[in-house]
Amino acid sequence: MTKFIALALGMGALATTAFADMSTMDANEDGLLTMDEVQAAYPEVTADQFSQIDINGDGAIDDAELTTAQEAGLMPASEG
Repeated sequence: MTKFIALALGMGALATTAFADMSTMDANEDGLLTMDEVQAAYPEVTADQFSQIDINGDGAIDDAELTTAQEAGLMPASEG
C-alpha cells in the first residue's frame, strides 16, 4: 500500500480530471488497459505510475487493478 501513497502524491491531479472507466479507455476492447490506452486518456501518467497501478506486473491494468487505483484516489472513478 505504500507504493499507492507515493503514487497518489504524484498523480493527485488525475483525481480532479474528467472521469474515465475501463470501457472508455480500452481502445481494443480486450478488457485490459495498456500504457498507451491509459496515456491516451491521461498523457501525464508515467511508466512508473502505470507500473505501480499494475499490481500483478503483467504490463496491463485489469478491471480489479483499475478499481483499486480508483479507490485509492490514483485514477478518477467512473460516474456510473
